[in-house]
Parts: sequence; C-alpha cells; structure tokens
Amino acid sequence: MAEAQASEEKPIAVYGALAANLLIAIAKFVAAAFTGSSSMLAEAFHSVVDTGNEGLLLLGHKRSRKEPDEKHPFGYGKELYFWSLVVAMLLFAIGGGLSVYEGMVHIQHPEPIEKPIWNYGVLLVAFFAEGTSWVIAIRQLLKQRKPGEGYFKAFRRSKDPSIFVVVAEDSAALLGILAAALGVYLSVTFENPFFDGAASIVIGLILIVVAIILVYETRALIMGEAADRDVRKSIREIATGFDEVAEVKRLLTMHFAPEQVLVNIELKMQKGLSPEAIFHAVEEVQKKIHEAHPEVSSVFLEIESLRGTQRENAAA
Repeated sequence: MAEAQASEEKPIAVYGALAANLLIAIAKFVAAAFTGSSSMLAEAFHSVVDTGNEGLLLLGHKRSRKEPDEKHPFGYGKELYFWSLVVAMLLFAIGGGLSVYEGMVHIQHPEPIEKPIWNYGVLLVAFFAEGTSWVIAIRQLLKQRKPGEGYFKAFRRSKDPSIFVVVAEDSAALLGILAAALGVYLSVTFENPFFDGAASIVIGLILIVVAIILVYETRALIMGEAADRDVRKSIREIATGFDEVAEVKRLLTMHFAPEQVLVNIELKMQKGLSPEAIFHAVEEVQKKIHEAHPEVSSVFLEIESLRGTQRENAAA
C-alpha cells in the first residue's frame, strides 16, 4: 500500500542538491587549503554536511516506500520524517557547531588569507551551483503552493521533507556563501583576519537557526501532524453532502507520509435509514473521499444511527 500511495515522482530536488554539494565541497576544501581561509573551511564543512544530508533524505525516501507488514500495518512512511530529523540534528551539531568552533579558533589564532582569488572563484561557482539547486527545490515547493499563498507559509504547510529540507538547506547555503565572501573581502581589504573568523561564526549561526526550524517542522510530522485544514474541510463537506448523513461528529487525520494520510471520521446518520442504505452511504463517502484526495490511504468510519445507540464501524 505504501509503495503505491507514496509519491511516484523521484525527489528531484534532493538529487540536484546532492550533486551540487558534492562538487562544491571538494572545491571549497581545495580553496581553503590554498588560502588558509577560516570562512572557506567552514563553508567546506557545511557542504560536506549537506552532501551527507541529501544521502540520508534519499535513504529515508527509499525506506518510506516499503510495503506494510504485520509489524508496521500502516507502512514505513514515517521513515522519511525520522531521517529528516536526523538531517536537522546533523546540520545543527556538525555544520553549525564546527563552523562556530572554527571561527573562534581563527579569531584566537589569526592567519592572513593568501591568494584570495581562489576564495572568490570557488564562492562564485558555489553560488551558481547552490542557486540552481535552490531554484529546483523552490519549483517543487511552488507545485504545492496554493493561489495567493506566501513562500514561507507554503514551506510551513509542506509535508514533504525531500522538498522543504532542501529549500532550507540551500537558503542557508546561499546566505553562508555571501557571509564567507564578505568575510574574505573585509579581511583582505583591512588586512585583518578577524573578519574571516567572524564570518565563519555567522555561517555557523545561520546553520543553527535553520536546523532549529527543521527540527521543529519534522518533530511535528513525526508526532502525527494532521492533514491540511483545506483537506479536512473538503472531507467534511464531502461527507455532509450526502442526504443520508446528518452530521460529522468527529474528524481525525494524520500524515504517515507526504502522500499517505489516515482519516478517522464519525458520522451521525439520518433517522429511519435501513442497514442497506447506511452501508451504501458509507461506501459512497469512502469513494468520494478517495477520488477527491488520492493521498488518503485509509478511511475509518464510525457510524451512529439515530434509530438507536448501536454503532457500526467501517474501514477502507
């Protein structure tokens, strides 16, 4: 079930970010070795962490598509959310922590930048490569955006870590590149290595802030975040659109994966309905929900007939 209901599209944004970060990391390490720049070394650490992070996202995406089994009857969709949380923690601890540490060491033991042209060249290439990856990720995010919805709101509403994690990482990378370029420029212009070390600390703080945001978002998904408000409203309207349904007493939803939503709905039926009419209405409600929202993988209905207190349960 999880295999069929997971998103059929490959995580294009992740593949693009993986290729870009791998090449950029190598180039930054080479530049840092030739110039002795602290901010460039911090950026190299950042790119290494990002490369590993994309690999973890791909691992999570693959494992989340495993078929359900007896131990995990709802599938393995939350694997993607788990590995996304690991990515956020690595970004915080390794990317942010190492960058701040490297900057502090460089400030305490300053070394002048040699051959800054290496830094500028690598940072320029990195900016275009990260920018390309960022554009790819933003385009994927825009496919999920509602008309008139802002970018940040679309980011917060997204349930797909293979998109919103890459957007966050690439945004942090672009800001980090600008900070590194400014640090190199000020260090060379004023012949003061302090600016290079300070830029490394700024890069680390940027990564830490982004990591905290990602931890917050992925934590909500792991805990069982509800479907989007518009989806819940639509499901409620579908159910109440049938003459046999008197009221939706309760509606619970939860994401198991970006394209796998569990729905639990309690319906109060009209008076005087036969068991056959109730059964037919239940089938039609389930059918309409699945047609309107293909991401809904399971629908559990609890039926209350006004003829008595007896309840029926139906699931699909």
